[in-house]
Amino acid sequence: MSLLPILEFPDPRLRTKALPVTTFDAALKKLAEDMLETMYEAPGIGLAASQVDRHIQLLVLDVSEEKTAPMIIVNPQILAREGTETCQEGCLSVPGIFADVERAERIRVAAQDVQGKPIEIEADGLMAVCIQHEMDHLIGKLFVDYLSPLKRDMVRKKLEKQRRHAESSAAASA
Repeated sequence: MSLLPILEFPDPRLRTKALPVTTFDAALKKLAEDMLETMYEAPGIGLAASQVDRHIQLLVLDVSEEKTAPMIIVNPQILAREGTETCQEGCLSVPGIFADVERAERIRVAAQDVQGKPIEIEADGLMAVCIQHEMDHLIGKLFVDYLSPLKRDMVRKKLEKQRRHAESSAAASA
């Protein structure tokens, strides 16, 4: 397994719409395993293939406290939504930024597993939020898109400042 680079906002590749997975093979399984390793290392609770510059409908997540319940979801589609809740979200592609986002409280999702077998997932709470967040990535949407244009611009500027600081620190220590 290997760690994959995670694209960061405002990288335009994050806006690419993911294509459905049609080939369920060893390469897909390896990508899913690499995504899980990358997600755990980051550390995060979910990661969409779009975030690692692979524009296919694949996402991984693990919302368990012990990080022992990894899920691989391919070609997800929301069948039903119930209720609404507002949760504070963060994102591996928008590091260090958190904001309140309104999502469905409960969802039912049709998808496939990594072998292509149809699955159905009923989720609520953190798992429902995580699935919806990662599914947004598959259509080129980020959680910062739920913010006002002013707040989104502030986020972009803050991330640019963090990157410049990190680059100058790396150059100074080289």
